[in-house]
Parts: sequence; structure tokens; C-alpha cells
Amino acid sequence: MGADVRDWIALSLVTGVGSRTAGRLLDHFGSPTEVFAASRSALQAFGLEDEVIDRIRSEEPRRQADEEMAKLARLGAEALTLEDPRYPPLLRRIYDPPIVLYALGRVEVLAAPMLAIVGTRQPSPYGVNVATQLARDLAGRGLVIVSGFARGIDAAAHRGALEANGRTVAVFGTGLDVVYPREHRALAEQIRQQGVLLTEFPMGVSPLPQNFPFRNRIISGLSLGVVVVEAAQHSGSLITARLALEQDRDVFAVPGPITSPRSYGPNYLIKCGAKLVQYWRDVVEELPLNVRTEILRRESEAAPTAAVQPELPLDEHERRVLELLQVDAPTHIDELLQRSGLAVPELMRVLLELEVKDRIRQLPGKQFVKKL
Repeated sequence: MGADVRDWIALSLVTGVGSRTAGRLLDHFGSPTEVFAASRSALQAFGLEDEVIDRIRSEEPRRQADEEMAKLARLGAEALTLEDPRYPPLLRRIYDPPIVLYALGRVEVLAAPMLAIVGTRQPSPYGVNVATQLARDLAGRGLVIVSGFARGIDAAAHRGALEANGRTVAVFGTGLDVVYPREHRALAEQIRQQGVLLTEFPMGVSPLPQNFPFRNRIISGLSLGVVVVEAAQHSGSLITARLALEQDRDVFAVPGPITSPRSYGPNYLIKCGAKLVQYWRDVVEELPLNVRTEILRRESEAAPTAAVQPELPLDEHERRVLELLQVDAPTHIDELLQRSGLAVPELMRVLLELEVKDRIRQLPGKQFVKKL
């Protein structure tokens, strides 16, 4: 990263200069280097306050940028400026694109068609199952899955894409060196290998609440559309859906039971005209023609030759336990023990076999759900 990139980073670090103001400065002066070279009178004529002008004309932004570049190099990360050909093309078109993005992982992933899957941090087993399955199906067909790396639906979407050996983008509300939540460290490493970790925040920025609405515009801005799986009435996922509409992106929603507060968001979006999603094709049908055609072409070519993996057979006890489990509600092991009539060692064997055969998922607290 050279001196020119340093000036881009420096401009992004000037307190009082947000993405929109930085974009206007670039339009007016031509480049970050020219902004820093501008006279006080030129900056005043542009309309900046004296405090902001003092910061721009000081050495501090470039000193901070040098430190930032050194930290990025140590982490193995990169800075993508608005003029970098690798900068995500859809994001560049939004009203207030970040002038610098920090990326760790396979940056080339950002050139592929992307779709966001978002939702609540406190999902039901149904929500986790749906998000995982949708992400797996769509990533397996070539779409890059974007989400916000939060607990719940976001994490399920990332994991579903990884399970399909697909690609995923995690948009942080922190610096790249601050993995939040901490329990997602292993997930972050998997995403770095198969996709990319992305943020507009410099190194060391902690997960402040005000960061996440800014992050949401990047999630929607990267994507052709946004799928909302579960979201309560005041969920940040509804902010992402609103931003997607403002950015002229498609909005999709997975319906849920009307008795569940988590269903308010997607059900409300469907009432307002969002596309109802039951199956991966419901999403693909709404994508731009070139993307849709390529996905369906691959699907039709693969169909006759693809080796269909037969489901592994189940024995009598495995079938009995599977029939006791639901997709949308967890069942505790004590209830399974009582209702199945199996001895403890046999039930433990059956549950392990069903997990190995990818028919069930274990949740915290010895709870189990049937996989879609």
C-alpha cells in the first residue's frame, strides 16, 4: 500500500468527515491528496468548519494512517479504496459508500454476485434451520452470502454457506482485529479462508452500538437483495431491509407464525410487498437476468450428471426418535428418553447416529431439532 492509499485512509480517519462529506470532497478536489493540499480558504469555501479544517491541515491524519497501514500489514489485511478496481461494484453506487474498506481473506470474492441473509440475534430453532438451509442452497449455486457476523441468524447464514463449500462475507461493526462476539473466533477464521471479513472501521474499534447501523448499509449495499428470516418489531434487520429498499435492492422475507414476536419483521415486510421465500428458487427468480440465467443454467447442466447422495438408511430406533423431533421447536433429551422408551445408552447412540447422518442438530442444553 503506497502513499496514495495512505491519503485515502487518512481522509477516512479525519474526525468530522463522514462518508458522504468525504465523497463530496473527492468530487470537488479530485483526490485525497488534493484535499490535504488544499488551502484553508479553499476548504472554507467548500463549507467545512474551522475545527475540521484544522484537522485536515495537521499531520495527525497521515500519522494515524501510517499506523493503520502497519497494523493492516501485520494482520495480513488490505485497504480497498473507492478507486480500487476490487472495490465491490454495487456498494460503490450507494448514496454514502465508505471511501475505504478493510478486508481480510479472499478479496476476489467481492466481485461475485452477493445476497444478504439477516435476522434476529435470538432465533428460534426454525429460524436457524431456515437460514442455514437457504444459505447452503444459495451458496452452493454460486451466490456469495453476506451477513453481519452477529449471533443467531447471521451466524447460521455464514455457517450454511461454509457447509456448502461456498463463499461468504462477514461485515464487522468493529475493526478487523476485534472479533465480536468472541465465541465466533473459529467462525471468523473459516470465513477468512473461504470468503472475506470486511469493515469500514479502523483497527482497534470496539463494538459500539452506533457502529451497527453504519454496518447495515454495507450489508445491503454489497448485495443484490436482502433476505430477512426472523426479526422482532424493532430489529436492526428491519433497518437493513429499509436501507436495501432505499438502495433499490430486492427485499425477501421468510414467513413465520403470527404468534411469535420474531415473526413480526418478516411478516410485516411481506404485507408491504417483500417477496415471500420458501425455497431457494424464490430468491433466484427475482435476481437480475444475467445472474438468474447463469444459476439456472448450471442447475440444469448439473441435474442429469450430479451424483445424488442417497440418504443413509435409518434403523427402527433412529426412525422412532426422528419422528419425535420437530423442525421448529427443540425437544429435550429427557423428553426423548421418556417418549421413545429407549434406555439411556441406546438413546445416546441413536442421537449420535442421527447427527452423523445429518438428520438432526443438537442445541445447547441437550436439546435437539430435526434438520430441514
